Amino acid sequence: MLKISTHVSIPGSEVEISSIRAQGAGGQNVNKVSSAVHLRFDIGASSLPAFYKQRLLKLNDRRISKEGVIVIKAQRYRTLEKNREEALERLQALVRSVARIPKKRRPTQPTRKSRERRLDEKTRRGRDKRLRRKVSQEE
Repeated sequence: MLKISTHVSIPGSEVEISSIRAQGAGGQNVNKVSSAVHLRFDIGASSLPAFYKQRLLKLNDRRISKEGVIVIKAQRYRTLEKNREEALERLQALVRSVARIPKKRRPTQPTRKSRERRLDEKTRRGRDKRLRRKVSQEE
């Protein structure tokens, strides 16, 4: 059972985990032992609320296939158990990320005082730069 929030959780039966051989360097251990993990989670067939399903399917994430299946590959650790835990944590983080609705940004305008300060600073800088110029001999 993977707990997403106080009311939402994913049963273990909906998550398919298979062990595969890890890629990369590692010597005999990598060649002999299947320590990497492939996690598959079908969004459409899951018991998640419709709100979560819609938001997950809208995500533009390379881990979500066109068929609506989340595929996570974990191979950071040398042991199968740690890779399994990491894959489940990543699934949990992905589902939790869609639960939070970002605040709508309300555009604001600068205050009159802040505009005045900005223009004053610009004129001050211009004056300083003007004083640094060479003095012309035309008189």
